[in-house]
Amino acid sequence: MHYSKDGITVAPVIDTSHPKKNGLYPVRIRVSYVRARRYYPTGKDMTLEDWGKLETAKSRTLGSLRKDIENSYQIVRATVEELASAGGFSFDALNSRLKGAALDTVNTMFRAKIETLRKADRIGNMLVYDNVLKGLERFAGERIRFDAITKGWLERYADFLRDEDKTQTTISIHLRHLRAILNEARRLGVVKDAQYPFGRGRYEIQAGEGRKMALTLEQIGQIAGYDDGSDATAKYRDYWLFLYLCNGINVADFVKLRFRDIVNGEICFVRQKTERTTKTRKEIHVIITARMQNIINRRGNVPAPDRFIFPILDGSEDALTLKHKTQYLTRAINKRMAEIGKRLGFGNISTYTARHSFATVLKRAGANIAYISESLGHQDLKTTENYLASFEREERQKNAELLTNF
Repeated sequence: MHYSKDGITVAPVIDTSHPKKNGLYPVRIRVSYVRARRYYPTGKDMTLEDWGKLETAKSRTLGSLRKDIENSYQIVRATVEELASAGGFSFDALNSRLKGAALDTVNTMFRAKIETLRKADRIGNMLVYDNVLKGLERFAGERIRFDAITKGWLERYADFLRDEDKTQTTISIHLRHLRAILNEARRLGVVKDAQYPFGRGRYEIQAGEGRKMALTLEQIGQIAGYDDGSDATAKYRDYWLFLYLCNGINVADFVKLRFRDIVNGEICFVRQKTERTTKTRKEIHVIITARMQNIINRRGNVPAPDRFIFPILDGSEDALTLKHKTQYLTRAINKRMAEIGKRLGFGNISTYTARHSFATVLKRAGANIAYISESLGHQDLKTTENYLASFEREERQKNAELLTNF
């Protein structure tokens, strides 16, 4: 984290000249220009030892600290760059802009977050924040004041998204990401507690509609045998079945599987979704069944240790291209599976359905929940219990209806 251009430098530093009573030192963002320096708070304190290993530490605590400091750094840097590009940089202008952030910089804080995610190659999150920012700017323009965001403003924004035919799930995603930015602004002191619009008695984000759907073993058998004479349908049906059989693997992990990940007849992989957020590297092991091997033989590359199992990637992709290829494949699978679901009378089938069906088929067969949790790559049993809860209610509903089926 270091910026230097046009005689201006921006970098995070630990301020050893102002130790706290608890032995920690404040971390600040230092801006240097024409032999003068100014320091801006991050709201974070650290020991000298932790500061020394901040860049390389893998612990969740230090990783969270590093992310918060990076966010503060990007806010200051973005403001510096904006002033410098306009030819009007001065410390007075910088102080005024940062101090007045509550009046004019929701957009700036979003862009700082987007830049942080881009540099970390967290492209999925970056694209979501970018999409949310575009929605906000369609609604309220390019200079949204923090103090303008009230309960009433949020209600109007939700209505605006609804008028754009966004689902409640999408609206919830937009509002949760906006809330995350406001939480950051609150931590920095830009938004005061009295101004904060979210929470009980203020604006509460409605949950999205459930998108979970689980198929029965019989229905999955019908899908496996489905054939409309189209090679494309057969290919995407096979990909979907592989997702289901491979412990409900996500498409982002599926496309990255290589032949070297096959060890003693098992596919071994780590979920991309949790790889960055857990202390220990949790590897998932999947026995390759005869049906999975047939799909590999039919749809896969010629085996070689470093070669991808399936011909989706070529290994030259940067993070953004990888994300786009993953999204394209997901859409292609979902389109074909939706057609299959319609023709078989099952309703909409998607890549999510494969994962949900894997979990519920095991649950209905009496598999231990700890085994299901481990197979899904969940970090604790509570996550798995919550994940399965809606399906269990679905089963109770069906069984209750049987009682009056006379």
